[in-house]
Amino acid sequence: MPNKRFDRRRARTRQAARFLGFAALSGAVVAGIALPAVAALSLAAKETAQGFDELPSNFKTPPLSQRTTILDRDGGLIATVYSRDRTVVPLKDISPYMREAIVAIEDARFYEHGAVDLKGVLRALNRNAQAGGTEEGASTLTQQYVKNVFVEEAGDDPDKVAQATQQTIGRKVREIKYAIETEEELSKNQILANYLNITFFGQQAYGVEAAARRYFSKPAKDLKLEEAALLAGLVQSPSRYDPVNNAVEAKERRNTVLARMVATGSITQAEADKARATPLGLKVSKPRSGCITAVDGAGFYCDYVRRTILTDPAFGKTEKERSKLWNLGGLTIRTTLDPRAQRAASKAATARVDKADRFAASVVQVEPGSGEILSMSQSRPYGLDQKQHETVLNLAVGQEMGGSTYGFQVGSTFKPFTAAAALQQGISPATSFSTDWKLTLPESSFKTCDGSPAGNQLWSLQNELESEKGTWDMTSALGKSINTYFALLEQKAGLCETVEMAKKVGYERGDGKEIEARPAITLGSVDSTPLAMASAYATFANRGTYCTPIAVKSVKNARGKALPVPRSKCSRAMSERTADTVNQMLKGVVQDGTGTRAGLDDRDNAGKTGTTNDRKDAWFVGYTPNLSTAVWVGDDTGEKSSMFGVTIGGRYYDKVCGGCLPGPIWRIAMTGALDASETPAFHPVSVPRGRQEGERGRGNPRRG
Repeated sequence: MPNKRFDRRRARTRQAARFLGFAALSGAVVAGIALPAVAALSLAAKETAQGFDELPSNFKTPPLSQRTTILDRDGGLIATVYSRDRTVVPLKDISPYMREAIVAIEDARFYEHGAVDLKGVLRALNRNAQAGGTEEGASTLTQQYVKNVFVEEAGDDPDKVAQATQQTIGRKVREIKYAIETEEELSKNQILANYLNITFFGQQAYGVEAAARRYFSKPAKDLKLEEAALLAGLVQSPSRYDPVNNAVEAKERRNTVLARMVATGSITQAEADKARATPLGLKVSKPRSGCITAVDGAGFYCDYVRRTILTDPAFGKTEKERSKLWNLGGLTIRTTLDPRAQRAASKAATARVDKADRFAASVVQVEPGSGEILSMSQSRPYGLDQKQHETVLNLAVGQEMGGSTYGFQVGSTFKPFTAAAALQQGISPATSFSTDWKLTLPESSFKTCDGSPAGNQLWSLQNELESEKGTWDMTSALGKSINTYFALLEQKAGLCETVEMAKKVGYERGDGKEIEARPAITLGSVDSTPLAMASAYATFANRGTYCTPIAVKSVKNARGKALPVPRSKCSRAMSERTADTVNQMLKGVVQDGTGTRAGLDDRDNAGKTGTTNDRKDAWFVGYTPNLSTAVWVGDDTGEKSSMFGVTIGGRYYDKVCGGCLPGPIWRIAMTGALDASETPAFHPVSVPRGRQEGERGRGNPRRG
């Protein structure tokens, strides 16, 4: 009975011997290495003997980096993003001319030899010996493919790229080993298809499909003879033969390829002559990649999607895994963006604030009940050209997602959270407080969630106008945005309860840190973001159930496999009765309160103005039963400026307020996004009223 162990050892010895012979011959013709033949043979043999057993037994082709497509909820294109512009196509979708041209110019005997072309090696060895240096290489198409795989694996790391392309005997030996194994595992046509999909053709085009679209604006399957010959000629030196910048050399190289195709019998001389007489016929499509190419001002939304992939554990447990997924690309990402809402938000953001203004506007919209982010836009365009007033700072979100460090003070838009906390405690909306226009309260009268005093100082606050003194109930205090009322309401409902309510509806700081329980929070002293505010107000529209905001509906990889995506998590933040009551009270804000310039005439809508004491931030956050929108206006550059006596969007403002600038922007965004035929109503509820004796000074502009 034969000894199986001996047979395996003998087969392995034969394989090693064959490999050693190939490596030794190739060592003499390594491109760029001027070594005498004997020295090269000796070195190759030495490195082969030492390294053969250390080389992996199987060569696995890595997935190729491709372009990622980002789509809106209807399947429309938002943007394409890639680190390498590549679209992998099967061999059947590549023009036969292209297949024949690349074989003719790069490896004419491709279908006749194995991984290493011994005749080619001997021919190159003889020519190099005669020249006294390196004049010709002998790498087969399979070896070139293997080298390209190493380069692809190196990505954009310059050190790894250098290692993958270094001209050493050791690299050549490893290349041959993998080439042999590749030929054993893949058919010639599979190798050819892989080669055509991985190779760099210049002008940021990787793979023949991207190259065909870059130079001729057509798919690879439609390439004509002269076009295929031009692309095949680029592979040896994409920069030297670049037809965009070096038309003369490119044409000469194309004609060389045509001559080689005649020599190999791929085409006739007549066909070559006709193609040679044809102009280059370029129809160049300039590469467009990244969120800067997003349609309808959706660059910030696109960037938010990118950061979602890079930060959400649903797309990988570690940062490295998520980064690899994004850089590999080939993803088809269906987002929650509503194209109609995005167009409306983009129009609204630029309607009252110019991109060159000192101040900026941010608009973001969320769908109540689903948490889906429908739009995200701002007055400054997305980009890096500061001369064009572009920015990549996303004003709608927090620091982790590309926004400002802390967010922005929200002013009186926080007051509905205090009202909701009070209603949840059983405090009636008819509850009235009588105050002067100024008020001082001890911080010790407010308790944090651990039961300790919120401070040991006196908290002094005031309403905007001296005339704002008297008696208000909850509805009138919301409508007129009375600070003294909400300080007393927070004291009655509980500071801890107020903070906890804010957390339940998704209110969060831009830097992600814990919200500090301080009495002034009821007046909006804690920074937050437009996205958080739109999502929080969507809780009222959704009758008390908060849903976390999401931007991604589905993701498929290059093979069409669906990947898991983060889902919105919905939780009850308050009772339906509480939400319904807040809705009715906030309707008054847009009907006859500080937000009348924002109010919609054709449907139920509610909202709240917000302006900080020093006019550095102005807000309007409002909603209908099916759409919540937050608008912020303020200084987004350097030290924040106050908005007193300023011109914004060509209009002069003595002092900017939530109702006079963000409010009209909100109205434009809502009107454009909503369907006139869909006008759902808030759930009706009777809101008890209390004693009201407040007075507002006549002739004074309303504020929030």
